[in-house]
Amino acid sequence: MTFACKHALMGQPTSQNKPAPRESPTLGILWGILIVLFLNGLIFPNFSGRRIMETDYGTFISKVDSGLVKNVMIKNGQIYFTTAANGDTITTYQTGEINDPQLVDRLLNAPSANSNGKISFSEIVPQENSPILNFVLMWILPGIGFYLIWRMAGRTLQTRMRESGNFLSFGNSGAKIYADADIKTTFADVAGQDEAKEALKEIVDFLHTPAKYTEIGASLPKGVLLVGPPGTGKTLMARAVAGEAKVPFFAISGSEFVQMFVGMGAAKVRDLFKQANEKAPCIIFIDEIDAIGKRRDAAYGSNDEREQTLNQLLTEMDGFDGRKGVVILAATNRPESLDKALLRPGRFDRRVQMELPDLQGRKAILEVHLRHVKHQEIDLDIVARATAGSSGAELANIVNEAALRAVRMGRKQVSTADLEESVETVIAGAQKKNKVLSPEEQKIVAYHETGHALVAAMQTHSAPVHKITIIPRTSGALGYTMQVEEEEQLLQSRESLFNRIATLCGGRAAEEIACNTVTTGASNDIEQATRLARAMVSRFGMSDTYDMMGLETVGNSYLGADTSLSCSAATAAQIDNEVLQLIKDAHDKARAIISAHMDIMHKAAARLMEKETITGEEFMAIVKACTDKR
Repeated sequence: MTFACKHALMGQPTSQNKPAPRESPTLGILWGILIVLFLNGLIFPNFSGRRIMETDYGTFISKVDSGLVKNVMIKNGQIYFTTAANGDTITTYQTGEINDPQLVDRLLNAPSANSNGKISFSEIVPQENSPILNFVLMWILPGIGFYLIWRMAGRTLQTRMRESGNFLSFGNSGAKIYADADIKTTFADVAGQDEAKEALKEIVDFLHTPAKYTEIGASLPKGVLLVGPPGTGKTLMARAVAGEAKVPFFAISGSEFVQMFVGMGAAKVRDLFKQANEKAPCIIFIDEIDAIGKRRDAAYGSNDEREQTLNQLLTEMDGFDGRKGVVILAATNRPESLDKALLRPGRFDRRVQMELPDLQGRKAILEVHLRHVKHQEIDLDIVARATAGSSGAELANIVNEAALRAVRMGRKQVSTADLEESVETVIAGAQKKNKVLSPEEQKIVAYHETGHALVAAMQTHSAPVHKITIIPRTSGALGYTMQVEEEEQLLQSRESLFNRIATLCGGRAAEEIACNTVTTGASNDIEQATRLARAMVSRFGMSDTYDMMGLETVGNSYLGADTSLSCSAATAAQIDNEVLQLIKDAHDKARAIISAHMDIMHKAAARLMEKETITGEEFMAIVKACTDKR
């Protein structure tokens, strides 16, 4: 769709239509100066144009007695008098008025240089203005002046902001309007979200060929809610829909509707939908809609700005005709916090889930991002399996980190090793090459990590060991053991979860048996084991005591999955006992495995201290060699 601007044809101005010249501000200032000078002449008619010299009251009396004073005028507590030296030069003086009862008699009896020999004197009594005039002078005129100044300043500011391209008037939606040529994103740029693309292709088809839908009586969904964890590509998907449909795209964040002044957010909503109706068919995209769409309850007052904005949004969504081709796309990470009225059919008719990609989805996402990077033959299967649980944004970051590493290493192409190292950098942080462990600390860390690997290798339903390292990382880890699943695991059995807890306990068990000590290096293992054991008891129904009873609720499932117990205090105490027993059983299992395979422990730990990093294949070769000797 192409937008054209119409310009009126204007001829040269003639004598009939020539615009009247505008009065220059400089001319207005000159008029003001003239008026002030005129008023000054009215107030001081006898002394305008003369230089007035300050003097004291004693000098004034002395000159009066000496006969040098010709005229005297008293005004507003000041005495103005003129003298004549030798009868030619006239000088005007000013002094303060003093309560002198003899002043009038003195002026009457004093000689003067005037022709009649008398001093001419008078007193100007100030006239009181009427109350109406005082009100006009004190309130009306200043108010008008401030209003004119405010308007002139506002126009100047608006003109400058328009010229700089940043003008945004009150009530304007602030939505970014992209023409169809500006949106280059298509569905080919979005990978790992095949189900979401299928759900949105129908909307694109409706915008292209609405006749085949309206013929059967179907109407376009008014709103589509994109829901998923951060980084799964909700904004990218909305742009892809606009790029495929080739229609104008209005993009705005929910937080931009929240204003300091009550009513401004609602005005922005009205302005946004007005623009959209004028540009229909088009797409409106509201990112982070939970900023204005939170559930209404007693916590918000009736005059709350957010609630008024939400009410206006609900009204606008009910008011426009879906047959015009205006589609509203919205994205959120917290769907459980949205108001029920916003989610009902007729407003957001369709909900599209954008979950974390699976194994095949991660491969497809890596392929999309590797298009823009020079690379060698990449084993995407290894990288995709090592990044289980990663979002599309994290995978893009991993590819970029790999490209940066290739440049640092002086190579012109990205290799699989670069991608593997970038995975570790994103997960555990960069290597701390200047961190030097003492021989005793290095030994403890080596046995700790070997304990994890040994327990994992000697169990069934456990992911294979991919890599063991004792190189410190910036995340605070002094070493880590990486396990990579051979296939995507969608379901976890009780045995596999218990084996994971045992693997986490393997590091501490190795410290206890091989080094006769315990250290703080197991703090992260303890945290993960406790969280996993508690989930088994309270959420997954894997406890004989509580069977399938739900004892814990999960909130913000896409933002950290905060949990809270939904049981009595007595039951919570019993849950703690169940969790403790699970961890003890797993710890005992880890101790038994390590005690039975100390030869593998010593050999693998020695190899690890020597090389600092060994692969899963090297470790399994040690395990096989020691097992064959028995």
